[in-house]
Amino acid sequence: MGSRPNVVVIGGGIGGLFAANALIGQGLHVSVYEQAFALGEVGAGVFVTPNAVRHLDRVGLGPAVEKWGARVGPGSYYFRHDGTPIAPVQVSDAFGWNATFGMHRADFVDFLAANLPAGIVHTGHRAIGFEQTGDVARVKFANGATAEAEVVVAADGIHSELRSYVFPPSKPVFHGTISYRGLVSRERLPNWPMDRWQMWVGPSKHFLVFPVRHGTMVTYVGFVPTDGEMEESWSAPGDPAVLRREFEGWDPRIGNVLQQVDKTFRWALYDREPLPTWTRGRLTLLGDAAHPMLPHLGQGANQSIEDGMALATILAYVDTSAVPASLLAYERLRRARVAEVQLGARQNGLRLDSAYADLNIRDAELAAHAEFRKHLYAYDVVPGARAAAAALPR
Repeated sequence: MGSRPNVVVIGGGIGGLFAANALIGQGLHVSVYEQAFALGEVGAGVFVTPNAVRHLDRVGLGPAVEKWGARVGPGSYYFRHDGTPIAPVQVSDAFGWNATFGMHRADFVDFLAANLPAGIVHTGHRAIGFEQTGDVARVKFANGATAEAEVVVAADGIHSELRSYVFPPSKPVFHGTISYRGLVSRERLPNWPMDRWQMWVGPSKHFLVFPVRHGTMVTYVGFVPTDGEMEESWSAPGDPAVLRREFEGWDPRIGNVLQQVDKTFRWALYDREPLPTWTRGRLTLLGDAAHPMLPHLGQGANQSIEDGMALATILAYVDTSAVPASLLAYERLRRARVAEVQLGARQNGLRLDSAYADLNIRDAELAAHAEFRKHLYAYDVVPGARAAAAALPR
């Protein structure tokens, strides 16, 4: 093999930081550039499922997941909006492996970054331009700096600055829903079960609660319809009183949570139609930059972790001359998988918001959905990535 490629990752969120860990684990030289002046996330939770946990284990982060996560167990359940039980929630994969965790996003970002060597992450760098010649790619930043590498990975989210260098710009698709989200400490909910994921589904709305930070707090998400679009943002402030009114008359357990909410954030639900290509030359997309999806399968972060593991596994086998072919191999491996998850998240959102004349059909589908989740969680991207790398010209 000739010289191995250097990699620049644009974006210091979960997808970009995991990709950097996976690439470094394969012996590649990586630099990460993040537009914010400090790494961090607002107070909200992320659901981490076995299809991602296996890769976190592979890069040595299994103990951090156990330390900072809250394991979600078989007591997890769907309920009708009045509290009537519907069906258990699938939390293990098709092999019976239960490695499903609730995670505080800030904790996740912190331990992904802490596992990287010093000097890898550069904050305060907002990408504004891209160019490439035959053997090198360059990213331009708003602060006047540039970065050069044989591979550039755009992991800069649904509003990616670099996506337009791969595919013509398109508008995100707004789905008429906003979510209210936030955190409540265990001290304020002393009797809340900290070992399960629980969701209530009702007319045009649903409400989710699961534990984070090793069971010291819960994260809640209330999904409600809206007539007007709002900016896609993790950090737009919401009104707790408005949120409480949205779920009046629902299961009293929801009211118990919402009575403890002092601060909440609103997030508009957008995704994009699946892209026909993610790659141009030495530039490729990863995570929400490639496939932003609705949260109704809890797979946004998990699919970005699968992306990062696939990319690192393929690039481990190539030299700089084979980079364009290897990035296309990564794209071919991932596009069908994530398109299925993107569209599945849309379909499950309609189910959760009870867009059914007969709710018994909805309830039966929620029960049957366990089989889909078993196989979603059992998928391991590494064997396919190794096979894709082996098929590349040498």
